[in-house]
Amino acid sequence: MPGTENNMQIYHQPVPLLQKLIQFDTTNPPGNEAACIFFINQLLRDAGIETKLLARSPERPNLIARLPGQGNAPPLLLYGHVDVVTTASQQWQHPPFAGKIVDDYLWGRGALDMKGGVAMMLAAFLRAKTSGLALPGDVILAAVPDEETGGEFGAKFLVEKHPELFSGVRYAIGEFGGFTFTIENKTFYPIQVAEKQLCWMKATVRGMGGHGSMPVRGGAMARLGRLLQQIDRHRLPVHVTPVPREMISRVAATTGGISGLLIGLLKNPLLTDRVLDLIGLRGRLFDSLLHNTVSPTVLRASEQMNVIPSELSVGLDGRLLPGYRPEDMLQELRGIIGNDVELEVVHYCEGPGKPDMGLYPTLINILQEADPGCVPIPLLMSGVTDGRFFSRLGIQTYGFLPMPLPQGFDFTRTIHAADERIPVAALEFGTNAIYRALSRFGQ
Repeated sequence: MPGTENNMQIYHQPVPLLQKLIQFDTTNPPGNEAACIFFINQLLRDAGIETKLLARSPERPNLIARLPGQGNAPPLLLYGHVDVVTTASQQWQHPPFAGKIVDDYLWGRGALDMKGGVAMMLAAFLRAKTSGLALPGDVILAAVPDEETGGEFGAKFLVEKHPELFSGVRYAIGEFGGFTFTIENKTFYPIQVAEKQLCWMKATVRGMGGHGSMPVRGGAMARLGRLLQQIDRHRLPVHVTPVPREMISRVAATTGGISGLLIGLLKNPLLTDRVLDLIGLRGRLFDSLLHNTVSPTVLRASEQMNVIPSELSVGLDGRLLPGYRPEDMLQELRGIIGNDVELEVVHYCEGPGKPDMGLYPTLINILQEADPGCVPIPLLMSGVTDGRFFSRLGIQTYGFLPMPLPQGFDFTRTIHAADERIPVAALEFGTNAIYRALSRFGQ
């Protein structure tokens, strides 16, 4: 069809590419990522790139593409997920699946997590192909489904059923690092090199039940209320693990003055929580990196309005620091809530081990060239990513999706929230940085 090739060429640029990706509603559950993956597949094949589609379920395929390199370095993996979280019960200024550009931002679900990152990677990958970039080694691109609900159809499936596709890979680029934050006019770029571990639990409380017309004092509901208040009021113990220690040291040394002194004191476990309370919102980034954490998320109680339940449970989203185990979480949580609550670990997923920092200096140099005066720092991710699966193959993931953000833009509060958006200029900046990484990963 005349014009089709030109239309597809438009999608070699990260901004129109992200607009198109957002327009596929890949809310997970259920996911339904096939249409989005097929679009990416066609884009790659039209550029002369061979692809593979592999699926545990037909409507949730994974895409693998490979560009051959010069053989001077092990293959580099780029991977990202195209599923997104729900927009239900959220009030958006602009439709979440329209991909509108308003006020120099591109709005939509997935703009940050992580269709924006996929657009950067895909645009850099296509640019490498069309420009004939001399790649140090092969570059593998993987677009996957199902990251948001566990990876069973995506990265986990690939690692368990098709590990041969990633033979020889040592390093990967994935989510989440690269977003900027500013302290005392210093711009920091966290590069994710580690992540926490999933440790989901269920807490159960019991007490006298009965008819809703005859109130029960001190029953299961009251005990649940006390449990939730205890979790809300108390942090778990402080642990200063290696990556946050280095991150805090770099931020403190660069910031200097009273702010730098305060940030440096975060490394002292006797003072950490007091300093976090003192610096308020500015400490939000550091808080979850210095503690195992637990967040109540799911409540199960009576199914009838007129029945006072004798048993209630609450789902607890626990996140463990590297090097800690579920028994550590249970012990620390017991110290807050006591022993009269039944605790059960319902899901634990071990995270990556000690980070391999071999590619880190190259990524630092790329950022410092692109944004002179910036300060790259290592980051421990407070959440989990598909990196935990690829780590089972000995692959070190770097969260490297560079995106300069305006001061006052709270990245952590925008992901998964209403009005998710990304600065248009950040998309081109990140694409250029990834493209440079493709040319240098063998150094």
